[in-house]
Amino acid sequence: MSATCTHLDQIRQVTPNTVGCEECMKTGDSWVHLRLCLSCGHVGCCDQSKNRHATKHFHASDHPLIQSDEEGEDWLWCYVDELWMEPA
Repeated sequence: MSATCTHLDQIRQVTPNTVGCEECMKTGDSWVHLRLCLSCGHVGCCDQSKNRHATKHFHASDHPLIQSDEEGEDWLWCYVDELWMEPA
């Protein structure tokens, strides 16, 4: 039996709030990759970045789904269900 994300109904049509990690841009820090919150449009840095702002945003907001905000990447991650998905 394959696991299924139970949060897909929470995906919203969002526009990225910034062109880089919101928090890193404020402090002048750098990031590795960007992730887009599919609930509110927050752009945060990935877990390979030292600040891990995308995950911190999830813990602060409970917004479960992100997608890669990197050119050429098309995937989703659900923090709650711990599932990686490709859009249908």
